[in-house]
Amino acid sequence: MKLPKLAIIIILTLSSSAYATNGYWSHGYGAKSKSIAGACVAMAFGAMCASSNPASLVRVGNRMDYGLALFAPTRGFTANNDASPVGPPMGPTSIPANEYESGNDFFLIPHFAYNRLLDNDSSIGIAIGGNGGMNTEYDSAVFQNFGNPMNPSSMASSPTGIDLIQMFAGVSYSKKLNEQHSFGITPIFAIQAVEINGLQPFRSFSLYPDKVTNNGQDFSYGGGLRFGWFGQITKRISLGASYQTKLKMTEFDEYKGLFAEKGSFDTPANYDLGFAIKVTPKLIFAFDYQRIEYGSIKAMSNASDLVFMPGQTLLGTDDGLGFGWKDMNVYKFGLQWQYSSDITLRAGYSRANNPFPNTQALFNTLAPAVIRTHYTFGVGTPLSNRTELNVGFTYAPNEKVNGTNKNTGPQTGFIEMEQFELIIGFGMKF
Repeated sequence: MKLPKLAIIIILTLSSSAYATNGYWSHGYGAKSKSIAGACVAMAFGAMCASSNPASLVRVGNRMDYGLALFAPTRGFTANNDASPVGPPMGPTSIPANEYESGNDFFLIPHFAYNRLLDNDSSIGIAIGGNGGMNTEYDSAVFQNFGNPMNPSSMASSPTGIDLIQMFAGVSYSKKLNEQHSFGITPIFAIQAVEINGLQPFRSFSLYPDKVTNNGQDFSYGGGLRFGWFGQITKRISLGASYQTKLKMTEFDEYKGLFAEKGSFDTPANYDLGFAIKVTPKLIFAFDYQRIEYGSIKAMSNASDLVFMPGQTLLGTDDGLGFGWKDMNVYKFGLQWQYSSDITLRAGYSRANNPFPNTQALFNTLAPAVIRTHYTFGVGTPLSNRTELNVGFTYAPNEKVNGTNKNTGPQTGFIEMEQFELIIGFGMKF
């Protein structure tokens, strides 16, 4: 039985939007994880760990974690006043010189996870949250110069932007092989929604001209698996590894004329490797390496600098226009210090490569996911013998990517993004 559309919209709205951090991947899950920049594949400190490594859950015990994040991204682009007055015949010319800043600056994003021991050596849990997303809303017809005034249906509308929302729910089983090693598996169910506006000038280049833009919100469903291993090698050293398969999703039928492969938009495979060292009885240092395989998703990885000339079909095909993204490598460092029995302090830092080069900047004005660095801080304190409060803060400094595009001649410009996030989480043991 299909979920009612209103229920799906509510679930997606309460799970994720505009989480363009590491590409469109979240840098962590839950207040504790985000406080150490997501370096938790070898940490066992909460039920939300299932999102990074389900193998750790059997070591977490009976608990529930939930909370709410206030996410505040500032993103936009600048088109410089150096365009040529003459463009390809009947084709794109340039973006009007201006500074364009996206609206929708604040998002409330909850998370929830529950874990229950089945016996001393196994557990089952559930985690619900958003992995990522993209959102821009420019209060103007950004691509107005790309239309043909003689054809009113090709003229760009306002606003221009994309709203991609993703929600994931997983049920995890974790099992101890012995006191040192445990494994976990999580079947994942995923829902995506997307809405795109303002791309009318590109309809004539599509395999499905009526399925390019301004078709309202469309939904996609699918799933996959995450596997994990956790090793408590010594009393001071733990290791962790996890792998998530590509999540195979149904196609976005209302936008099959825009995305490559007729609306295909799978979620990329990814894997994490890491360790945690107890430097002192109260100080833990953690490191994770994460790889996100955006390059395997044609809607994201196909080149975005294809030349638009009359008569060409460049959208919706297998080799059609994408966003020019490549695989992303993320390096995460975290510290957790038990300052006293009432205060735990956390800090983290992560660094990643840019998901796309500057030649791919034109269509990434819709998704300026250029963030590479995160600085994170957090504090935790017990509220009772069974309840704890954790607060985390993330700052991702402004990043810019300068670029040009074959369709806009000599015109230059840049896209940029900056982010702040405050997250409050509660943990309950039972």
